[in-house]
Amino acid sequence: MKYHTIDRNLYIKNRKNFMARMKPSSLAVFNSNDIYPVSADSTMPFNQHRDILFLSGVDQEESILVLFPDAAEEKHREVLFLRETNEHIAVWEGEKLTKDRAFEVSGVKTVYWLSEFDKVFFELMTQADTVYFNTNEHYRQAVETQTREDRFIKATKEKFPAHSWAKSNPILQRLRSVKDAIEIDLMQTACNITEKGFRRVLNFVKPNVWEFEIEAEYMHEFLCNRSKGFAYTPIIASGNNANVLHYIENNQQCKDGDLILMDVGAEYANYSSDMTRTIPVNGRFTDRQKDVYNAVNRVKNEATKLLVPGAFWKEYHVEVGKLMTSELLGLGLLDKADVQNENPDWPAYKKYFMHGTSHHIGLDTHDYGILWEPIEANMVFTVEPGIYIPEEGFGIRLEDDVVVQQQGDPVNLMGNIPIEAEEIEDLMNS
Repeated sequence: MKYHTIDRNLYIKNRKNFMARMKPSSLAVFNSNDIYPVSADSTMPFNQHRDILFLSGVDQEESILVLFPDAAEEKHREVLFLRETNEHIAVWEGEKLTKDRAFEVSGVKTVYWLSEFDKVFFELMTQADTVYFNTNEHYRQAVETQTREDRFIKATKEKFPAHSWAKSNPILQRLRSVKDAIEIDLMQTACNITEKGFRRVLNFVKPNVWEFEIEAEYMHEFLCNRSKGFAYTPIIASGNNANVLHYIENNQQCKDGDLILMDVGAEYANYSSDMTRTIPVNGRFTDRQKDVYNAVNRVKNEATKLLVPGAFWKEYHVEVGKLMTSELLGLGLLDKADVQNENPDWPAYKKYFMHGTSHHIGLDTHDYGILWEPIEANMVFTVEPGIYIPEEGFGIRLEDDVVVQQQGDPVNLMGNIPIEAEEIEDLMNS
């Protein structure tokens, strides 16, 4: 791994919290992701399943974690199964976890090789009544590929039909949505790396550069700072491309007078950052561009203050809509009649700001969080309002990552990343 070793007490605490919420006489199983094929003998880079990572810190393929707090033998209350390593594997693929190293990483004392899984798991299942399966129930999920977890669930139900089944996901949604101090530090590191990339780009951008050249500048800086790269597919959208919300082609030349909307973020230790900044290609905003820019920034600042314990995500977005409506009226993009005659299911402001303002962020860019339960301290959210005006040839979005506090305004993990229009201009022309 490129990242520094993480304190295993994070994973010890996470397992303890998960097991405290399990039913009596139950066990839970978590599988690593597959390595996915491309074609011929090519594969995509391995990307660990975030749930086994959250509970163990094991960032390696073909790994299984079993949690069984009521196991007859204490050694079987937490068990890791790993692919057996040897000198041949070390030569061809690189170092894999040994049993001792797995304990150092995870704090799990009992580690078996994967070849022993069927035997040990059968023994544990004779003691258990309920099995927690780790199904994907994220509100944005749309997965068509069968995963390693899916295959395990199917095989286990066939082999052990008399057991009861339960879901790990509701427990994980709650646990993962509230961040530990160690996690917040890791996310701060990801944001700091993103800042370095952005400052590099401010010195690089000029008329006639290509969007993909800007993308390359970010990637260079991210890799130089122990990141694997982008936390998600980057958006580098100049001119009217910014009005395509998920524009990822990044293949156009940036023209003098245009704006560039950049939705990018570095990952660090599998934790995401998610930043959006909009900058002028030539280093100077026009008066109209700056007016819209400042309106978006004001909405972002006021929306951030609304993320407090006890607030509800749905109601929060209604309030942000009111803030945006006021700004759009001031910009002359809406008039009072538009607002008075609006469809309550699609308010007038949605013509220019059609997406949500915030989502949970953490191990996943769109992280776990139960949206109908109140916001809690130490949840981390993006705040990302935007105004998109195709008829004027530009769109502006600004986005930071913030930590909800028990009292007071959220802490902005991107507070050191330039955002004020004048500061952007000064840096681009210095």
